[in-house]
Amino acid sequence: MKAKFGFAAAALAAGLLVSGGWTTTADAAAPESKDPIKIALFDWTSVNVNAKILGGILEKLGYNVEYTTADYLSSLATGLQTGDITVALEYWDTTAGEAMVAADASGKTENLGKLGPKAKEEWWYPIYMKEQCPGLPDWQALKACAAAFSTPETAPKGRYLGGPVTWGGFDEERVQALGLDFEVVHAGTDGAMWAELESAYQRKAPILLWIYSPHWAPQKYEGEWVEFPDHDPVCYTDPKWGINPDLAYDCGKPHGEIWKYGWAGMKDKWPVAHNVAKNIMFEAPELNGLVGQVDLDGKSIDDVAGAWIAENEARWQAWVNATN
Repeated sequence: MKAKFGFAAAALAAGLLVSGGWTTTADAAAPESKDPIKIALFDWTSVNVNAKILGGILEKLGYNVEYTTADYLSSLATGLQTGDITVALEYWDTTAGEAMVAADASGKTENLGKLGPKAKEEWWYPIYMKEQCPGLPDWQALKACAAAFSTPETAPKGRYLGGPVTWGGFDEERVQALGLDFEVVHAGTDGAMWAELESAYQRKAPILLWIYSPHWAPQKYEGEWVEFPDHDPVCYTDPKWGINPDLAYDCGKPHGEIWKYGWAGMKDKWPVAHNVAKNIMFEAPELNGLVGQVDLDGKSIDDVAGAWIAENEARWQAWVNATN
């Protein structure tokens, strides 16, 4: 049943008003459609915690929820445009900017707004590496001390540990455009990347890697991001821009927002669920803490998400009832 969305519909979906207050129940009102709402899972922790929180809320409202493991960038061009994915909660300006522009142009997806935290992703080193490369954080210092970041597999070149290939980021192009004597090695998973950082940090071994925020890593480990030439969108498209007149990508990664996206048909097929997806938001410290419970404390994503839902019912009920 496709119903016009309003406060009454949201209230019915959220629960029944009884003498003792609101009671959340799947029987409060039938979902607009019994078809599954498919929520994307990607290959890092925060997006999957967010996905399970959204999915858990929707299940409490009586929806049929499925989780779909998807490729981060191509999901904007495929799954979200066809409806094979209904909603995904983290597309970062830092890496998905071009893919979001293309998705917007298709008319088949909907930008559901900001998740909340500001996004930053860049090359990062532990503070102890400044002893071997004292010109840091200026990126030009890397030209003189690449060997300080080498490993037996890359020597004499330095080693840069990038994120999984699916994250994008143009690190190989940046190395070439800026004339850096580094080999880019991609971690298989974000978990493998954090394990390697922990091992190197404890041994004070050389490491240079991709660190992003919001995340617990910049809080747990003392270090700095490399300061590359400031990003400009033209840097990625016009080789004549920047210090290298022959190659693009001679700048740092962009900073920006984290965006939520949905299949364009979601708002008509599941209007209450669409409202929740538009209104779900987190502050960076809160999200860092949730991720830390999984990555540092060893809790399961399902347990962390379930606990958050149980402890924050008034907050997510407000997302259900909010007007847009």
